[in-house]
Amino acid sequence: MIFLPSSRRHLLSAVAILALISIWRSSSSVPTSFSALVLHQPKAPPTGIHIPLSDLKHQILPVSNTSANHLSPPSQHFYGWGKNAHSKSSNGTFQEALWSQPILNPHLEVLWQCPLQANRFTNHIRLPNIMQNISQVPPHHAKLETRVFWNPTIIALPYWSENQYLVVSRIVTDGNHQENVICEANICYTGSSDNIRPGEKPCTDEDLQYLGPSGGLRCAASPERLSVPPTPAERCEGKFGTYVDIPGFHDPRIFYSGKGEPLMMVNTQSRYACFGLWLIDLRSLNQHLPSLLSSSPKQLSLGPLKSYPTLTELTRNPPSTRSPIEKNWMLFYPESGETFIHYDISNPNYPLRGRTFAKVIGDGLTTTNLTDPLELPCIPDIPANEPDEVKRGGTWHQATNALRLVLCSRSDKTCTRTPHNTVFVAIIHRKHPNFLHLPLRYERYFLVWGAAPPYSMYAISQHPILLANETASGWPMHENWDDDPANAAVVAEHRARYGANSTDPHGGKEYWAYFTYTVSIAWAWGREVEVGDMNVGYLDDEVVLAIGIDDRAQGMARVTARDLLQCMRACPGRERFGWKG
Repeated sequence: MIFLPSSRRHLLSAVAILALISIWRSSSSVPTSFSALVLHQPKAPPTGIHIPLSDLKHQILPVSNTSANHLSPPSQHFYGWGKNAHSKSSNGTFQEALWSQPILNPHLEVLWQCPLQANRFTNHIRLPNIMQNISQVPPHHAKLETRVFWNPTIIALPYWSENQYLVVSRIVTDGNHQENVICEANICYTGSSDNIRPGEKPCTDEDLQYLGPSGGLRCAASPERLSVPPTPAERCEGKFGTYVDIPGFHDPRIFYSGKGEPLMMVNTQSRYACFGLWLIDLRSLNQHLPSLLSSSPKQLSLGPLKSYPTLTELTRNPPSTRSPIEKNWMLFYPESGETFIHYDISNPNYPLRGRTFAKVIGDGLTTTNLTDPLELPCIPDIPANEPDEVKRGGTWHQATNALRLVLCSRSDKTCTRTPHNTVFVAIIHRKHPNFLHLPLRYERYFLVWGAAPPYSMYAISQHPILLANETASGWPMHENWDDDPANAAVVAEHRARYGANSTDPHGGKEYWAYFTYTVSIAWAWGREVEVGDMNVGYLDDEVVLAIGIDDRAQGMARVTARDLLQCMRACPGRERFGWKG
């Protein structure tokens, strides 16, 4: 007789049940994939704590999941090429796409016009618009401000806001930590009232004390420190080894999404490499923004839903294309409501990568590269035999966020927004090094691409763009200001007295803001548009450029979109005979 202890009397029945379940599972269809679980995030750990991924075990980071392990999405999550793409007709002959060459697109004609001549020495086009200062010192501030602010990034607040702009700036630190602040700010004007924009006030004596004689942008209240949860670095090796324990984020960019979400992209430690790019909705960090964006006087709204309520890392797919340090990505938002990340611009120095962009499919996950395989490179290379050594070399880098632009004027009653006359605009830099391989100057170029599939490159500036009081580092003063009649008169007088080979004259224009770089662009304040259209503008709308100066100061400028996009060069478009067989 077999005796089983009381605790084991049900063992045989349990084994029988397990066998039945195994037989049933083997005869049933099993899903090939399961939806990822979305877990609630705990409170963030104290600032500055570094947690290696190997030590995390079952802990949950205060950030959203990223694409550490995921399959490529089904093809229906990509975009369709549309009927205007290259195709074969029913008889097998080749059909060229509509406007496959941007020069043939009638909507782009405004981009080819050149009202201003380039400087004969520096090759820059100098705009009449000036760069103005930014001050974080609020009105009636009794305490002396000793902090140094730099790398500003700016967006306009809605037209019904009491203040005009939102400014995020970095603070110069000792390098052992990163610190960033945010404030609402306003622009004051100087000079004749003919120069005033709607809603602006004249500069007070106190304004001029902090902004200088040209006025500028000043915080309306003391800036507040931006607190973003720390993130751990998966792998910082070699020269990047010291980066792993530096708390705080750097290089923030603020911009509006296609739905009107006020987003901030930051560069901080990555969950799959050393440094990566993360997104967060500014409403999660600023208590005033939620109520402001939901209080339109013309439209009842709760404001746009948050796509990034917590810090979410953006990714590049497949993982083999990722870099140890990722930076300067651009997000762009078509009319369809989709989100795309522009990773790289076409670069003749790196033909294996070229232009790459992908669609965001949620939670920071992306598709693989969606660049049209027939698109020809657009970024020009400067030949090695260029006679002016200052113009040789240099590398191309993405710089700012992207804005959606309708290629007609808002004031034109016949202007209608369509996919064919709408484009994306962003600034890219050409970085030139000095003999120590340190940055000598960043040249500002504008890039334009289509706002409908396949999002082809349309145009790039023929000449780098300078503001009226910017200097092109690398050339002497008299060559920099060769396009300025007043300075030319001083130079001519000096040389007539001291000889043609004399040095640059005292009294002529000197080096002004000789090392500048554009951090972000935004549509200027005052347009009566709802939050959902804050990322869309027209040719006669003003653009605000947020500018870093010498890595220790900050400035801004306002220029109409039409003036910024003058004298552009058409991209070659798609390969005309790409079909084989």
